Amino acid sequence: MSPAVTTALLAYIPSPDRGVWHIGPIPIRAYALCIIAGIVVAVIWGEKRFTARGGEPGTVTDVAVFAVPFGLVGGRLYHVATDWKTYFGPGGVPLDALKIWQGGLGIWGAVALGAVGAWIGCRRRGVPLPFFADAVAPGIVVAQAIGRLGNYFNQELFGGPTTLPWGLEIYNRVDPSTGLPDPLGGVAMDSTPIAIVHPTFLYELIWNLLVAAFIVWADRRLRLGHGRVFALYVAGYTLGRFFIELMRSDPATRVFGDIRINVVVSAVVFVGAVAYVAFVRKPREEIARPAEQPSETPSQTASGTPSGAAEEPAAADVGEDEAVSGAAPDRTS
Repeated sequence: MSPAVTTALLAYIPSPDRGVWHIGPIPIRAYALCIIAGIVVAVIWGEKRFTARGGEPGTVTDVAVFAVPFGLVGGRLYHVATDWKTYFGPGGVPLDALKIWQGGLGIWGAVALGAVGAWIGCRRRGVPLPFFADAVAPGIVVAQAIGRLGNYFNQELFGGPTTLPWGLEIYNRVDPSTGLPDPLGGVAMDSTPIAIVHPTFLYELIWNLLVAAFIVWADRRLRLGHGRVFALYVAGYTLGRFFIELMRSDPATRVFGDIRINVVVSAVVFVGAVAYVAFVRKPREEIARPAEQPSETPSQTASGTPSGAAEEPAAADVGEDEAVSGAAPDRTS
């Protein structure tokens, strides 16, 4: 069979023809929708896990009001800091650093600054941060998986060329009004691929879902607490990210010669997370909910005894019952 026929038989993964739709003058960006969907899933699932572990309902939503904005800012700051040449190097446009809707969120910055926001929210609600982090950890990694779909729509963060059946087709996107190249906001005028590459976004998406399943299983089996579920999520994610990052071909800051900076960060964070899981041996925290107060004063019965309270049995009744049962009176205190 000729190479041309073999290539024709392969079913590669097609890319979307665009990542932005317009309703009148309003742009609807797939990347933003994926980020929002991930946040919603993380909050809903985190809320269920938090209350199941003894937390007060509504706490996760309240803390998310602080954690989400902090996380978005932190993610953008990390991206700009590690890819500063794109914005501040030759030919760069500094104001583009503010255009978060065009993609570019670094998970390390999002987690770090998001944790600061979560700490603020937890202090306001009187909840230990490690307890909160353990509850929301699976939802966070699933949110990351959903967010990777945004990279798919943006045709970004893919790997090198491949002939594997699950290779990703990359199309040439242009501005329909001018015909000029526009990779993020443009439209693919035809489905002829200009490259077939490793879908590293898909590799990470699948890995994130596996990490979520694993930490839920480990949490149920071992009853982890004091931040160990969160640390296990970090360790699992960084393990996969280390190898997936080595496959990516997009421009990135290089350190120690020619190593992508996120490869180094993944390795360092992985070691720290594993050490935390290994050395923290405290049992799971117990959160006591405030006792509910009665809404009204119990009504009194006609004899003056509060309704619902047990009446003192008469002495004759006690003796009769004991005589029937044949048991001696209980004199213990």
